[in-house]
Amino acid sequence: MPTSPDSSATPDCQPQDAEERAAWRARVQALASAADGIRQASDQWDAVSDSYCDEDGWPVDETGYADGKVARDAAAWEHVETFLAHGHEVLASVRAAAQSADYMDGPISADLLRLRGIDSVLERAGEIRHEWDQVIALMEGSMPGSRELYEERAREIRNSEGWHYADELSYSGAALARAADHLADRIGVDQSAHTGRVQAALARSSSGQHGASAASPPASAISDPPAVRRSR
Repeated sequence: MPTSPDSSATPDCQPQDAEERAAWRARVQALASAADGIRQASDQWDAVSDSYCDEDGWPVDETGYADGKVARDAAAWEHVETFLAHGHEVLASVRAAAQSADYMDGPISADLLRLRGIDSVLERAGEIRHEWDQVIALMEGSMPGSRELYEERAREIRNSEGWHYADELSYSGAALARAADHLADRIGVDQSAHTGRVQAALARSSSGQHGASAASPPASAISDPPAVRRSR
């Protein structure tokens, strides 16, 4: 079939690469926005939570306190869904693209170290969503007339159980987004080899070797202490 004059002028498939890079950056930006959204939900709750409590920290307005936490957890879970949609793939790509030097020294060394526990966070959040899907499926079959009432309570339970992992993702997820943004120019280089490394990284994660990668830092490397978190 005839081809356009410029169809073979870019042997490295730059138009396709441009689309892939744009899609990659969109996923990375979605993760960055999700981490920021969780922090905002936490900060907004911290700004008012003390007003519901006495000097010793015990709630004096239990209804207002409970409603505030429900709203915080619901807002945070929406952003957890973004991490469940894109986190595993972006994490695998980051680990495949990162080199030993990136872990030892450089602008993303601290961020890469913060990713050591993110596998289990994503895994547990995924389990919570799977449990939620199962509950909804049971409701559809057994209580169609009163599903709305019970679904609201089930959603609150899901969001409450997910808050701890949302809080973790506001930090480790932000680190993932920063590392992914820094490594964006490497993702499309030698695509076939990169794809193989991504698949290997995903396989390691799914087999329970959380945080392991060919470019992991030496065991003696010490990660930064966790940030102080105030939300209750």
